[in-house]
Amino acid sequence: MMRVPLIALAVAMVATPALAGDRLGHEQIAAGDLHGAEATLVAERRIYPRRPELMLNLAVVYQQTGRTTAAQDLYRQVLDRPNVSLLTPSGIALSSHAIAERSMARLAPTTLATR
Repeated sequence: MMRVPLIALAVAMVATPALAGDRLGHEQIAAGDLHGAEATLVAERRIYPRRPELMLNLAVVYQQTGRTTAAQDLYRQVLDRPNVSLLTPSGIALSSHAIAERSMARLAPTTLATR
């Protein structure tokens, strides 16, 4: 079974009237249906191109499917937008910028120094 990053689930569960149901791809991501999640998220981004929860979830899909550069681009887009508070499934609020920054840090290769 594929482990879904906490960030994906945290972002995907944001409830907004304009994005009711699974228009955030969270159920598909959790079920490992990354192709379906991508289709859902791309379609929703055509309607709501600036929604950070859509960008963050799509970045997770890109990350999990090996498209690191595309994921980084979406995280940068989130950082270029105003910082907003997003709710996790447990009810904890996280900022969109904090989620993007943490996610980008996980994508960056680790550089070790030796002597």
